[in-house]
Amino acid sequence: MTYERIKATQLIDKVTTAEQAAQLFEHGMVVGSSGFTKAGDSKAVLDALARRAEKEEFRITLMTGASLGHDTDAKLTRAGALAKRMPFQVDRVLREAINRGEVLFIDQHLSESAELLHNHCLPPVDIAIIEAAFIEPDGSIVPTTSVGNSVTFAALAKRVIIEINTRVPESIYGLHDIFQPENYPHRNVIPIVAPENRIGRRSIPVDVNKIVAIVFTDIQDSPAEVAPPDAKTVAIAGHLLRFFEDEVKKGHLTDRLLPIQAGIGKVANAVLSGFKDSNFYDLRMFSEVLQDSTFDLLDSGKMSFASASSITVSAACYDRVFGNLPKYKDRIVLRPQNISNTPGLIRRLGVIAINTAIEFDIYGNVNSTHIGGTNIMNGIGGSGDFARNAYLSIFVTQAASKNNQISHVLPMVSHVDHTEHDVDILVTDIGLADLRGLAPRERAARIIHNCVHPDYREALQSYFDRACRLRGGHTPHILEEAFIWHTRFRETGSMK
Repeated sequence: MTYERIKATQLIDKVTTAEQAAQLFEHGMVVGSSGFTKAGDSKAVLDALARRAEKEEFRITLMTGASLGHDTDAKLTRAGALAKRMPFQVDRVLREAINRGEVLFIDQHLSESAELLHNHCLPPVDIAIIEAAFIEPDGSIVPTTSVGNSVTFAALAKRVIIEINTRVPESIYGLHDIFQPENYPHRNVIPIVAPENRIGRRSIPVDVNKIVAIVFTDIQDSPAEVAPPDAKTVAIAGHLLRFFEDEVKKGHLTDRLLPIQAGIGKVANAVLSGFKDSNFYDLRMFSEVLQDSTFDLLDSGKMSFASASSITVSAACYDRVFGNLPKYKDRIVLRPQNISNTPGLIRRLGVIAINTAIEFDIYGNVNSTHIGGTNIMNGIGGSGDFARNAYLSIFVTQAASKNNQISHVLPMVSHVDHTEHDVDILVTDIGLADLRGLAPRERAARIIHNCVHPDYREALQSYFDRACRLRGGHTPHILEEAFIWHTRFRETGSMK
């Protein structure tokens, strides 16, 4: 092993194994780990901690930027090492443990975790684990493929463990824009007026006296699963692109649009991929995650710049990007998530936010986190940060699924993440509903007409008509029937 990536030579004696680093943890500790949508996460120390927990009984609270890769959450869950997890996850094993009540989960807007730590509203971080490409001479950390909450963890943790990942080239230096807002009451303006503005430093500052271990790894990020577009996602993308074209014709937007944010997954990728064959150009992104479709747009010349907090791509795209970093470095930037997701910047830049819903109701309330109102799926992520503050808040989902036994448009959602006040546009494979300037009764009429699968349209129209006639009110509902579709599905396997 060589130590060329430790430029701060006084830290070389901190090099150790993942197993030895795992011995630094104690029962009840609060641990902060780098990692945002499977990128830049702890690949060695948390894995070693899970193996230790299989033999010893101890539990920790684990905070990250977002989700982890390499089945790390699953390994920790099976070992009984997790008492509490926040602010986001996507792991099936962990999800099931959360829904059984075995692991407590705090589902949180991704812009808020760092804020709550800085404001001392959460327990202090005992140990932070941060993946690095290398350590600068002053001891500061050059991150890898994500920034997430690492800046806050490095600043506030009592002790810091660094994982140097030699799989990531040192040429990644300069890709990051590390900026930390001041604490209240002395907070100043974040001086970003366009996605391409760089306002910070290139590495994460840290007190070298807090660094207690350095572990070397050579492990690539878990690849993103990129599903090819299907008929439904292509239809959703088509509806949305036609909407943007109409907005240009009306003079509301130009062919450059405004900065785009897109959630992760096949629907978002399909929508972004649709821009390649459109008339839009010089697009910019101000988002959380750079996906395969982002780099497709950069390569096609349709997109000129992209800002986010992580790079989460397929294995093939990973090789393409990191085998040609000079090609992209001037056109992408990675920031802390309390910058990439900060409400003030989203509002200032006029972001067009495109996120995925699990279900929405006839008035435009959106559920993006829970199945049947009780079981968490993944979490709210950054969708709320963007939806509340976007120039256009757009939610997309298929109209029906499971051989049309489930309708994703309902009389009332079983869980509310985004209220009707934060939703401008709803899109399914059936059609698009522009809800701007509409009162609740008008919204219901448009959603039912434009977005509902034909198998359910008559039933929803009947519900709405009877609610208006029997109950009335500003937002008509028949509470005795509002959740009957959910209960019917639970009892019969179909909402019909």
